[in-house]
Amino acid sequence: MADASPPARTLKDIARLAGVSPGTVSRALAGKSVVNAETRQRIEALAAEHNFQINQMARRLRAQRTGVIGIAIPLGHERRQRLSDPFFMTLLGHLADELAARDHDVMLSRIIPDDDDWLSRITRSGMVDGVVLIGQSDQLPVIEAVAETYLPLVVWGSTMPGQRHCAVGVDNRLGGRLAGEHLIAGGRRRIAFMGEIRTLELTQRHAGLCDTMSEAGLPPPHQLDVALAPELMPDQIQANLARLRDDGVTIDGIVAASDMIALATMTALIAGGRSVPGDVAVTGFDDLPLAERAIPRLTTIRQDLEAGAAAMIAALFARLDGRAAPGLEMPPRLIVRDSA
Repeated sequence: MADASPPARTLKDIARLAGVSPGTVSRALAGKSVVNAETRQRIEALAAEHNFQINQMARRLRAQRTGVIGIAIPLGHERRQRLSDPFFMTLLGHLADELAARDHDVMLSRIIPDDDDWLSRITRSGMVDGVVLIGQSDQLPVIEAVAETYLPLVVWGSTMPGQRHCAVGVDNRLGGRLAGEHLIAGGRRRIAFMGEIRTLELTQRHAGLCDTMSEAGLPPPHQLDVALAPELMPDQIQANLARLRDDGVTIDGIVAASDMIALATMTALIAGGRSVPGDVAVTGFDDLPLAERAIPRLTTIRQDLEAGAAAMIAALFARLDGRAAPGLEMPPRLIVRDSA
């Protein structure tokens, strides 16, 4: 009895058995539509029979691509903020889904900038095909400098006049205006902004609230610093509310810089004997899933993180192809629930 034919080990072996070229085998196993269905099915059956798989690393080396996208979160403004922050996790999930649909892996980095070369080290590492940043933090000069020479860079954040880097995000200033207009329309006149204004996004949210109050003939909002680090947030909010009370200041509305700050603020108000929204109306910013489940349910400004993630990855892959895809500034939406 003749010996069975040896198993196919290479593209050329599969090509010989299928009676096609190695290039056709490669395209068929990559699912390319240029190969007709009958040929692709025959090649896939032969590959399965011989337990043959494409060497993805070799393919990527030939294409001069790693198949990996770097996602970095710069935390120059708040070194104690965690990756487990619900905003980060929500946006990361959407970004990972978009990249998985394009057969790319993720390399995730939490960056505490200690010099101006941290972003250049990522882009020059040879480990990633492109870079997505979640947030501009206080690193605008660094991001702008890298964007001059590195095309496949997309950032979640604000877009400013003359900006070189590609940013996708919401109109934060308009979001601050919407929150302020809603509180003022509800009869609130003594309003505070709860959150630090050390990053571009939060600074714009504060500015939008200031615009609205000025146009309504009201004094500027009380600006109350609150860190985004979860272990610091509750004590800082309590201290802010106590300071207002000691100074004889009564507020009836709070625009929080984020949903997480808003939720912690409501907890502190209720623990201190004040009702929400009866005594103090509270708005957030983000519309994370937690906002809908809070008691009372949180009125907030919605950023469409799913659409934003899709826009970021579309812009990134256009840039990987050498096209200077523009950024996107999305409109915010006021989501009215129970807290204001």
